[in-house]
Amino acid sequence: MYQGPARCLCPLLRRAATASTAPPPPRAAAAAAPRERRGQPEAEPEPMEARELLAECRLVLRRRPPRCRRRFVDLRQGAAGGPRPIRVMQWNILAQALGEGKDNFVQCPMEALKWEERKCLILEEILAYQPDILCLQEVDHYFDTFQPLLSRLGYQGTFFPKPWSPCLDVERNNGPDGCALFFLKDRFELINSANIRLTAMKLKTNQVAIAQTLKCHETGRLFCIAVTHLKARTGWERFRSAQGCDLLQNLKSITQGAKIPLIVCGDFNAEPTEEVYREFSNSSLNLNSAYKLLSPDGQSEPPYTTWKIRPSGECRHTLDYIWYSQHALNVNSALGLLTEEQIGPNRLPSFNYPSDHMSLVCDFSFNQDPDRLL
Repeated sequence: MYQGPARCLCPLLRRAATASTAPPPPRAAAAAAPRERRGQPEAEPEPMEARELLAECRLVLRRRPPRCRRRFVDLRQGAAGGPRPIRVMQWNILAQALGEGKDNFVQCPMEALKWEERKCLILEEILAYQPDILCLQEVDHYFDTFQPLLSRLGYQGTFFPKPWSPCLDVERNNGPDGCALFFLKDRFELINSANIRLTAMKLKTNQVAIAQTLKCHETGRLFCIAVTHLKARTGWERFRSAQGCDLLQNLKSITQGAKIPLIVCGDFNAEPTEEVYREFSNSSLNLNSAYKLLSPDGQSEPPYTTWKIRPSGECRHTLDYIWYSQHALNVNSALGLLTEEQIGPNRLPSFNYPSDHMSLVCDFSFNQDPDRLL
């Protein structure tokens, strides 16, 4: 049972909150560019151990119920071995301004949404699974929380805000929300990075994507990782379809027509029945959805990746995906989803889960013969 907020900020968390400068002007996408690209050398952050930060998060969360435990499902078809797999996490973390000011989670107490503790729940989830690559949506605390803390854990980050973020309509907001992509510098080298503002019917939209080509230090192999967040709401299916087509066209160019293996993470705001899902399934990039592999036949998506209660009623949908080049990559394992019992009758978010979307986590390895299925 929740016993009230633990009103403390531990040293590492306090330093992250105070050390950063004020966030850039909210509508300037250029503000998301790293400092070195703007002519200012970026200072190396002081390293810290993940266990230090995890201990501080758990101290802040000591009055809350424990985090829900989830297990990885082994999906390997052969014997284990070879280079270390690449762990990728996909997660819409719920923008703080939207959670407190717009989303109307009628069964979620406002106390559960307070940033001082909710950020620790988000960090605890990330630290528990230790992804090599982290793809996030609805990030509105990049500069004062995630970038300063994750950089000290060895991650390199990129943030691309929405041009007209709905967070800016909320009083006392923390700037715009957007997509963020982090990768471990000791595992990968950044070869190329593209911030993509998605178009629909030849018009620029409010949705964005980040696509980066990375080189794996251990294998020398190149691959592309992309993160996106498509338009929400019923009635916008054709719009999402057009955005998906635009993203695929960009990715075809970046991957040289599937020559470079690809992983695409995102909140697509689309059920598997929508056209945008079919576009990705039937793309010439030869993509497959990793979480389908958890089903008995390997062909069905999970029954839900988000579950919430709003004034209009209960909403249970499958909207989040990790797509991958099935000719070039294998899915070694995938993190199981929260059960209905773990989620509880009040659904998400809650005192022990910080977002209305569940994180997806997969371990990938390179195929030895990447051209055999292309």
